[in-house]
Formats: sequence, structure tokens, C-alpha cells
Amino acid sequence: MKTVCKINECAGCMACVDICPKGAITVKDDLSAYNAVIDPEKCIGCDSCYRVCQQNHPAKAEMPQKWAQGWCADPEQRQKSSSGGFASAISKAFITSGGTVCSCALKDGKFTFEFAETVDDVKKFAGSKYVKSDPSGSYKAVKDKLKNGEKVLFIGLPCQVAALKNFVGKDLESALYTVDLICHGTPSPKLLEMFLKQYKIQLADLEDIKFRKNKNYQIYCNGKSIAPDGVIDRYMIAFFYKMTFADSCYSCKYAKTERVSDLTIGDSWGSELPAQEQEKGISLALCQTEKGSRLLAMSDLVLKDVDPEKAIAKNGQLKAPCEMTKLRTEFENKIKRNQNFNRVVFSLIPQQCLKLDGKALLLKLGLYNKLKKLLRGFWK
Repeated sequence: MKTVCKINECAGCMACVDICPKGAITVKDDLSAYNAVIDPEKCIGCDSCYRVCQQNHPAKAEMPQKWAQGWCADPEQRQKSSSGGFASAISKAFITSGGTVCSCALKDGKFTFEFAETVDDVKKFAGSKYVKSDPSGSYKAVKDKLKNGEKVLFIGLPCQVAALKNFVGKDLESALYTVDLICHGTPSPKLLEMFLKQYKIQLADLEDIKFRKNKNYQIYCNGKSIAPDGVIDRYMIAFFYKMTFADSCYSCKYAKTERVSDLTIGDSWGSELPAQEQEKGISLALCQTEKGSRLLAMSDLVLKDVDPEKAIAKNGQLKAPCEMTKLRTEFENKIKRNQNFNRVVFSLIPQQCLKLDGKALLLKLGLYNKLKKLLRGFWK
């Protein structure tokens, strides 16, 4: 099998698929790893795929010039956001300034990249997505817009930003603005499909899916949670235990303080700001370039100082990629035998799952809040 980069090191960025003039590349997803496979019958040996691959040619990374934390000034938008609403506020400001935004959205059951040309369009990007997205097609589209003299903001994972920079090239980069997300790792969408199938839910039938509401981590399909509201479901608990990431995530070249984008955003974990602000959600921003500074300055944001050392300490992926553990190996072996997703997770972390199941039962019986209040009074 001939591949664009080393076996199982593919990040699934899809840039090689977009650039191949003969359609000779297929990215294979086997639940635990991606591989960009080259069809020798179609390949003409131009090496375009090899040159655009961000695994083979990582984009230049720079240390942040400025650190900040805060939230969008619009309280309604902040409430709708997963964190402090930086991505939405920046996107709206960029469009108002005459630009176009490209980011991830759910469309026809796929996590693809779409364009927003009006402020109202930005709402389709809302919410964190704890699954691997597919930017194929967007690289060409972004490059075409830049060639036509348009200004484009691309918001994606660090590997996707790096791939886009390789695809666009230096000559067109002046009108390209990039924001990367602090990424902990991304599961295959096939795993999400396996999880949802247990509940007779198809991604293609969903108009909307969310993976969190503020600090409440669980999957909501068309506004309704799968597990009782306030209980982490098996998909998200597997994510937090780092069982479901693609192989390449555990050796990610971009999990470090130096960043490949103009601006990096994520959650401001461990913020020293007042508790009431933390409950509403606080975003973290790392600014690498003058373009990044312009993005912050043009947006309707409330910005506060942040201690970089504390921010790095609370965001592990600003230091190094997460470690592949024994749990991840056991999860991979079991899930590839087509075992039930929930049962696999329970078999690996039964104690944690039982605690969550107990919470779900108490919520169903209407006893959870009463018991919580009683225990709080008992320990006073």
C-alpha cells in the first residue's frame, strides 16, 4: 500500500485529496487511524500530494506575542457559545469588515467545511465538535476566493490550518487569516455513528448536534440530550479518557506552545477570574501575528489579562500531545470487533460508568438534587 505520509501518521486533513489532479488519493479510516492511500493506476507521479501534506512539511510555528482571556460582549451570544464565544464574535466582525469565513458545520450527516458570507450564516458553525471534520473541497474553494481578491478567515484544527497554508502558498497568504483551535484529539466520525446507532439515531437525519453546553459535556441531538441532562454519556467519557483519538493525535506536531495560525483560541481553563464569569464561559486567545491582533481588535470582545504559565498548565496540548494509554489500545481492539460502544466503555472504566448511571437513575427519580442538598447540609 503506497501512502502520502507514513502509515498511520495521516491526520486526515484531506489536502492531498484536494490537490491531486487525477483523483488518485483516498483517505482510509479504520476507526483508529487514517491513511492517505495512492492508487498506482491513476497516479502520475507529480508529488503534489507529498508537498502539500502537513505531516511531511509542517507549517512554520511561532510563539504567541500576546495572551488574553475573555468573552464576547453580547451576553446572548455568550450564552449560546460553548465557551466565551470568541469564534462567533471574530467571525461576525470579519464578515462585517468585508471578508468570508470558512469553518466546520454539520451538513447532510457530515462534518464538512462551509462558507459564511453573512453574519446570520455564522450560527451554523456554533458549538465545539469532538469529532474529526472533513475539509476536502474547502482548500480549493479558499484558494479560488483568494485568487479573486477576496479576504478569507479559516477556522479549524492546527493540522488543517497547516495544510491550508501549504495548499495556498506564500503568494496568496496576505489575504488569508487563520484561527486554530486548541485540540485535544479527534475521534473518527465512524465512532460517533456507532455510538448514535445504539439509540437508533442517524447523523444524516440530524439538523443539529452539540457535544456540550457550556461546562455540561454530553451529546445533544436536535436539542435533546441522549443521557439525562447533566450526565456525561459514554461517547464523551471515552473522549475524556483519551480512548477514541486517531493514532496521529498521540504524536501531534502541533500540540505545543508555538502555533501555526494567526490566532489560537480555546477554553480558558483554570482562570482566576470570578466564579460567576467562569460559569458563563471564558475563552483563551494566543496571538501570534499582526493579523491575529487585528482579528481581536475588530471584534466585540471583553478582554482580560491571563497568566501564560497558568494557561499552559491547564491546557496540556499547549505543551505536548496526549499519551496513548493501555485503555486506548484495549478500546481499539474491542471496538474493531464490532462490540457495542457503550459496553466497551463500561468494560474499561466500570467504576466511573456506574457512578454516572447512579446519577442518571437519581435524576430520573427526582432525587438527585434533594440528595445533593442533604449531603451538603450534612457536611457543613
